[in-house]
Amino acid sequence: MLGIVEGLTEFLPVSSTGHLIVAGSVAGYTGEQAKMFEIVIQAGAILAVCWEYRAKLYAVSRGLASDPRAQRFALNLLVAFLPAAVIGLALGKAIKAHLFAPVPVACAFIAGAFVILWAERRQKARPAVVRIGSVDDMTWSDALKVGCAQCFALIPGTSRSGATIIGGMLFGLSRVAATEFSFFLAIPTLFAATAYSLWKDAALVGAGALPAFGVGFAAAFASAFVCVRWLIRYVSHHDFVPFAWYRIAFGAMILVTAWAGIVTWD
Repeated sequence: MLGIVEGLTEFLPVSSTGHLIVAGSVAGYTGEQAKMFEIVIQAGAILAVCWEYRAKLYAVSRGLASDPRAQRFALNLLVAFLPAAVIGLALGKAIKAHLFAPVPVACAFIAGAFVILWAERRQKARPAVVRIGSVDDMTWSDALKVGCAQCFALIPGTSRSGATIIGGMLFGLSRVAATEFSFFLAIPTLFAATAYSLWKDAALVGAGALPAFGVGFAAAFASAFVCVRWLIRYVSHHDFVPFAWYRIAFGAMILVTAWAGIVTWD
């Protein structure tokens, strides 16, 4: 169940981490191993992106030594990756200790929804000239701006894809280019998070936990593969307003049930 939740929400502007925290609370799966599990299955979702864009990634890897476009693309990913990596290492423990709970996640869900509504309204009221129609046209400064926007996603419930896609659009990327760059940026970001967690807390993945981790990983890969293909088609003709209203409804449901005592959120 958690693997499917991860795969379906990782690349939508609705926060996969937020959904996993809420789903884990409902399922009674919380604690340090649960946090580790959530990070590891993200790698399954990222493998779906690697498979979908395997031709692009292969071309970039082949051209790193001689192709300026491939070199610029790789540099852009590195530049965009660094801000969240630095801040995550500095503040990761504090964030996990205080914000990895359903009620803070619900507040971030609602706050992020209003940012999406504002950004979409701004796009319609003052249609900005799209400077960048393809990820290959981005400069390192464009990548740095998107990387800084990704830092907001360290707050669970904000959404990494939402922060990078909406941020990219505000910085002049087309909707499709912003979405695709968000996909590519997820590769170093989430693989690095998975590798760091495995190195730091490898003891949490004992032999008894491996089957569950494997099932979650596979479920995340399969559901993310379907979601990525659908999202690229969706953003070609639609905006993100429906996701904003979903975030508001989902966050309000958590807050109301917590306030009324209907659900005791861990």
